Amino acid sequence: MRATWKTSAVAALWAASWNVSLAQVSPATILEIDLDNRVQYLGDISDVTKLASDPNVTTPLPSRNFVPVLIMADIVAVNGQPAKGTSVFHIRQINLRTAPNAGEAIADVVRNNVVDIRFEVLKSDGTPIGTIMASGLGGGPAPPGAPSGVRVGNVAIVGGTGAFLGARGQVGQGVTTTPDRNASMAEDPANRRRNGGGRVRYVLQVIPMLWPRIVTVSSSSALLYSNQPATLAGSAMPGELLSAQVSGLGPTNPGVEPVQPFPASPPSAVNSPVQVLVNGRSAEVLRTVGIPGAIDLYQVDFRIPPDTPQGYATIQLTAAWIAGSVVAVRVR
Repeated sequence: MRATWKTSAVAALWAASWNVSLAQVSPATILEIDLDNRVQYLGDISDVTKLASDPNVTTPLPSRNFVPVLIMADIVAVNGQPAKGTSVFHIRQINLRTAPNAGEAIADVVRNNVVDIRFEVLKSDGTPIGTIMASGLGGGPAPPGAPSGVRVGNVAIVGGTGAFLGARGQVGQGVTTTPDRNASMAEDPANRRRNGGGRVRYVLQVIPMLWPRIVTVSSSSALLYSNQPATLAGSAMPGELLSAQVSGLGPTNPGVEPVQPFPASPPSAVNSPVQVLVNGRSAEVLRTVGIPGAIDLYQVDFRIPPDTPQGYATIQLTAAWIAGSVVAVRVR
């Protein structure tokens, strides 16, 4: 027997989910990416035979305007969860100043450089998830509407790959725990981790092309096929196993060609880390696979936490830390 929506709050939540589904509005997600061993390699040499040749810690020549800089760093966490990956910054110093000193550039704004950024994110086991690409101006104040964690920078997210395909938004530098280490481009970057570097957080406001959307939730392992955005067959018990039919979870492993259905064998496991939040708390996730014969439709099996109180509980999925819409189920 289907549950009925008995309160105005739940009805409003259902209506909001339905409207979002119809309008295809992408919900923005905040990603906090922590970088470690961050080193700025200054373009201070002209003899290409000396590039990346010195095994020792180096001291670069004083930086000047128009000098190129490459920054390399390790991704160590996303939203506080362990992760791996590499971030690379391609920079050209411009030193825009409203009252410039000699060698700086006069301008109406204060910015330090023009920058292209890549965040290539991996799971903690080394499985690639996707890359976020951004371009803009480094240094100076954050733009209007930037997340509160952004300290400096005016950079737009211009795209992505993998789980972040088609992403847009904005990114800026957040809190710095340890300042960057400056090095000459003569220094061998193979020793970057051994020689050490800075630790800094970047805050991304990501508007995704794909995000998790719950289509149905069933209290048995057999899925219900429905066009409704959030339908519960009966009510759930604390500790009970539920199965959700979800779209927007991104690539699988093994992968399928774009707009092709998932095969029956082998199972197409979701490649990105998937989290299910029940009343904002992480629930046990048992399986995340593409549904055989379906396109962009996945089965997510999860367990309602045993201590979930009676009443209507909210359910929200994240995939690659991208948050989806919220639906409600009744817990008895």
